[in-house]
Amino acid sequence: MFISFDYDNDKNYRYLLKALAANAGSEIDFEDLTPEEIQSYDVSRIKAALTRRISKSTHTLVIVGAHANSYHPDRKEIGQRNWQWWEIEKSNEEGNGFIAVKIESTNTPPEPLYGKGATWAKTFKVESILNAIKSA
Repeated sequence: MFISFDYDNDKNYRYLLKALAANAGSEIDFEDLTPEEIQSYDVSRIKAALTRRISKSTHTLVIVGAHANSYHPDRKEIGQRNWQWWEIEKSNEEGNGFIAVKIESTNTPPEPLYGKGATWAKTFKVESILNAIKSA
């Protein structure tokens, strides 16, 4: 599973999921194929690293934060409004299924997620996310 999230604003939520998956007592069990922090500002290098991980995944878990539709300063180079939009489009190209969860119920999903048949977790709670993963 690849986890798509807004690195600048929501990375702590991704780290929480990874910690839960690593905990032997947790019911969450998945292989996180999200790359660790990419030590580059070069858009083509970032795309290459993300593409490798997305293509190895069968599903993409989209963490929907408050800034999911915000404009990234490098949007012209990225080719999408932001990295999360690009990850969703790339995941769709690769044939990945989608699971999504809003951090807050009022967060608006990234526009490219619409029409992708995502399985939604009802809340950002372990049981809800786990049920969505199992249903996907």
